[in-house]
Amino acid sequence: MIDREAEIARQTGKGRIIAKMNSVADSEVIKALYRASQAGVQIDLIVRGICGLRPGVPGVSDRIRVVSIVDRYLEHTRIWFFEAGGKKEVWLASADWMPRNFIRRVETAFPVEDPALKERIVDELLGTQLADNVKARVLLPDGRYERAQTDKPPLRSQERFMALARRAGAVLEQPPVAGQEIFPSTGRRPQRRRRKRL
Repeated sequence: MIDREAEIARQTGKGRIIAKMNSVADSEVIKALYRASQAGVQIDLIVRGICGLRPGVPGVSDRIRVVSIVDRYLEHTRIWFFEAGGKKEVWLASADWMPRNFIRRVETAFPVEDPALKERIVDELLGTQLADNVKARVLLPDGRYERAQTDKPPLRSQERFMALARRAGAVLEQPPVAGQEIFPSTGRRPQRRRRKRL
C-alpha cells in the first residue's frame, strides 16, 4: 500500500499517508516510506515509542514528519490512512510496523468501509493528534525530539478526546422512568434478592 501510494504520487503529484502506532522498526517498511517521500507522498507518522526512521533528511525523507505523544493514558491504537487516489482507505490493526509483528506473530488489519466512520477517524482522531501542541514531540533528523512549535492555542489531544467522550455520554444518558426499573419484554419490575444473614 505504501508503494501504491508512491506510484499514485508519481502519476498525479498527490499522495498522503497517516499512520498511528507504537513502533516503526521494520527496515523494508522504512525503505518503502523513504521511497514514497521521494515520490511526493506527504507522510505523517504518530509513533509513541521506537522509530527507526529518520524524518526530514533532505532528498530522502523531506516529506515525512514523526510525532510522539506520551500522556496520561497509554495508547495502543493502530490506524493506517492512505489517500489511495481519492478512495481514502482507513485500516485498523493490531500490529506495529516491526519484524516481530510481520514475521513471528499472528496479527490482524481490517478496512473501515463506512464513509462517516472513516471521516471521523481521520478528522477527529488523527487530525486531533497531529494538532496536539502540548504533549506532542517532533522527531528531528538527528534522533532528538523537540516540542511541537506552533502559535495556535494549546491543544492536548487526550484531554480533547475525554471531552468528546463526556459530551457523547451526556447525550446518551436518559433519566429513569419514574425512578423504577422495568423489564421491557414483560413490563414487570425485577425482583430484589435479599441478602442472607450469617
